[in-house]
Amino acid sequence: MNPIVEFCISNLAKGSQAVFDILDKDPNIDCLEYGCLTYCGQCNVGLYALVNGDYVSGESPEELQANIYKHIEENWLF
Repeated sequence: MNPIVEFCISNLAKGSQAVFDILDKDPNIDCLEYGCLTYCGQCNVGLYALVNGDYVSGESPEELQANIYKHIEENWLF
């Protein structure tokens, strides 16, 4: 079972699309996009994704990607 990374479509438009595109090509990660993840306050502030339901953020696409991989490494059970 792969980790699941979920993105809000509004946040994709704000800059996390590059991260989605990279992670979507990773065969060890399942990426999903939704119309809204109900994190509107955080969405307005910066880039984020949900990693197995946990909120992960970054100030740039590069930082978001690094934080997602770090979160998976530190918290993945398999």
